Formats: sequence, C-alpha cells, structure tokens
Amino acid sequence: MSSTGDIGGLWAAPDERTVLVSTGEIAVAVHPQRLVTPALGSCIGLTLWDAFTRRGGMAHIMLPSPSETRLGGLADRFASVAVPRLAEAVAGGVPRRRLVAKIAGGSTMFGGDAGMASIGVRNAEAVKHELGQLRIPLLAEDIGGTHARTMELYLDTGLVVVRSYRYGIREL
Repeated sequence: MSSTGDIGGLWAAPDERTVLVSTGEIAVAVHPQRLVTPALGSCIGLTLWDAFTRRGGMAHIMLPSPSETRLGGLADRFASVAVPRLAEAVAGGVPRRRLVAKIAGGSTMFGGDAGMASIGVRNAEAVKHELGQLRIPLLAEDIGGTHARTMELYLDTGLVVVRSYRYGIREL
C-alpha cells in the first residue's frame, strides 16, 4: 500500500488497522480497523455498519448491473451484486435491520457522452434501489458534482469521512 494521497483527496497513510477497498471490491472489518476506498468518481462507495457489534463493510461500486457492460471481471463491481452480498457479509447472522448505510461518489466525471455522463447518477440510483429492496436505511450521502472523493469508515462510531481536493473534509 502506498502512503501517498489519491485522486479523491489526501488521507492518512495506511497502517495495520486500515483495510483498503479497491475498485470493484467489498470488504468487512471490525473496530479498531477502518475501511478506506480512494478515487470515487462516478463510482459509489457504500458503507454498511452495525452499531452493536461495531462491524461494518464497504463496497466500491462501478456500475449498476452486469447488463451495463460487456466486460467480465469482479462481480462485486455491480450494485445489483455488491449491495446484497455486502449486507449478508456485514450482518453475519445478526438481524439485517440493525444495519445502516451511507454513500459517497456518483460524480459526473465524463462529459460529452450522455451515457457516460450519467453513470454516476445511475450508480447512485441503483445502490439506493438495492438498499430499499433490503430495507436498509440510508442515513447520509455525499453524491454528485464533478469531483473525486476518498471515503473512510470508522468502525467504532460509524462515522464516515469523505475527503476531496475541491471541498475538503465532510463528515457523514
């Protein structure tokens, strides 16, 4: 892991407590760890957290569903796959009703092409739809715009910190 900043904003150098979630991946961890995903442009960073166990998860979602592309690869890059899979992994046998969600990203990063320009909006809509299907409340969001972000989930409190060069630090 690198200790440098990223497209979405500078963040603290990774250490043994930092779990880095790359594009198209999901991860689950417990306090005292924290989850970090850099370079959220049109992608959506999704966090799910259980206050009782201080267990949470993060997904870095690229596209709404597999029908959006002919590319193969990681199934977890798609909202239709990653959201239910992450919910199951974070819940780990406890009632899913204890989970809460927060999202960031969904920017318009690619001007010109109408399909690519709206991918951030479509990603956000798809994640919200999947959360609704699972009856997981969305507590906060930092989506849209034309800037990249880095998202961090602190598992002791459920605090999500969103960083960007353009807008600085925002707490969700």
